[in-house]
Amino acid sequence: MPSQRFAPPSEVPGLAARRIAADIVDGVLHKHRTLDDQLDGSGAHPGLKSLADRDRALMRRLVATILRRLGTLGHVLSRLLDKGIPSDAPRAQSALLIGAAQILWMDVPDHAAVDLSVRLVQSDRRAARYAGLVNAVLRRCAREGQALVEEVATQSLDLPPWLLARWSAHYGEATARDMALALGHEPSLDLTVKSDAEQWASRLHGEVLPTGSVRTVLHGAVTMLPGFTEGQWWVQDAAAALPVRLFGDISGKSIADLCAAPGGKTAQLAQAGARVTALDRSPARVARLRENLNRLSLQAETVVADAVDWAGPADGFNGILIDAPCTSTGTIRRHPDVSWLRQESDIAAMTVLQQRLLRKSVSLLKPGGTLVYCTCSLEPEEGEQAIATLLAAEPALRRVPIEASEVFGLSEIITAEGDLRTLPSHLPHADPKLGGLDGFFAARLVKS
Repeated sequence: MPSQRFAPPSEVPGLAARRIAADIVDGVLHKHRTLDDQLDGSGAHPGLKSLADRDRALMRRLVATILRRLGTLGHVLSRLLDKGIPSDAPRAQSALLIGAAQILWMDVPDHAAVDLSVRLVQSDRRAARYAGLVNAVLRRCAREGQALVEEVATQSLDLPPWLLARWSAHYGEATARDMALALGHEPSLDLTVKSDAEQWASRLHGEVLPTGSVRTVLHGAVTMLPGFTEGQWWVQDAAAALPVRLFGDISGKSIADLCAAPGGKTAQLAQAGARVTALDRSPARVARLRENLNRLSLQAETVVADAVDWAGPADGFNGILIDAPCTSTGTIRRHPDVSWLRQESDIAAMTVLQQRLLRKSVSLLKPGGTLVYCTCSLEPEEGEQAIATLLAAEPALRRVPIEASEVFGLSEIITAEGDLRTLPSHLPHADPKLGGLDGFFAARLVKS
């Protein structure tokens, strides 16, 4: 007799998104894998392919919220647990973080957050025995959690202590607190548009920033927004769009972008009429850069090479842009995993690489040419101190201070030495989602 066929039971809606979120959070906190690695490319979580767009967006927001608020979540859960978070069942820890994050900061009904976290635990062999604990703790979180959050609202728990101490020492305690507060908010979407920023701001239900970027709040996939397919704009934080402007008029000039992928600054250079050579040592990243340029209908020569070892053309370049590899602490608002993946000891290794790139760039620059060096780091060793070291070693270079008029009158982002320094707390807004900038440093040097 043929066996009777039954349709497989359908999974509870939203559970797959939370299961993948748990895997990715675990990947960051316990396996030291970046979010980018787990969300895109060859290392992406295999379950992402089967997620609907809505669930994918939920999963991304859930992961980001947990990592952005990890210190506060730890405080809340430690107050609600008698014996601490179970260490022998990672899924129980993830389920508590996921449930609490939804209850405290996301527009998810409390009962759904509790129920799906319990199901998450029940589906894991090692964690199943903690289902009752997860249920009880998250129900208490729904009742008492907001008060526990308020208890520590001024303590900047969501930054690693070493990073908060560095920022307090360099920028002052009040500014460091403002920066930490800005990092707690989900960031907006910034776009660099080819033309008519006001029109695109209207179409995308956003606003034009003082810097000329268009800022909006993303709902759904970026690729579905008007103008994406036509190549009318590209995603780029407003702070990241400033360094290229320091070259001035570059129409017809030869400019090398030495650490180019994924290509936002390369696109700016090409759009401004420069003859651009875009260099990156990763073939996969260069392939992505080419795809982005094709979509934008912009031209640049692309080279797969390590800039430190690259010979370059014999006659050199009119300008060189170095957006150097760094600790990326200025991008925590968009990449909250950076807080928990970086260590203070990483800074020294980065500064060695940055100096090698800077010294190489001097040899590639024509006399009278302009070097713009930038990093998305808030650490002075990777910005102000890097330039001071270079100027002391290279007498042929001189700093050309940046004028407020070159950065749309934003004098607060210019240092006493004439360099550019943006902070997460800059460009405040009544709606925190529409405020803030990535932390960036940039300096402009000319070869005599």
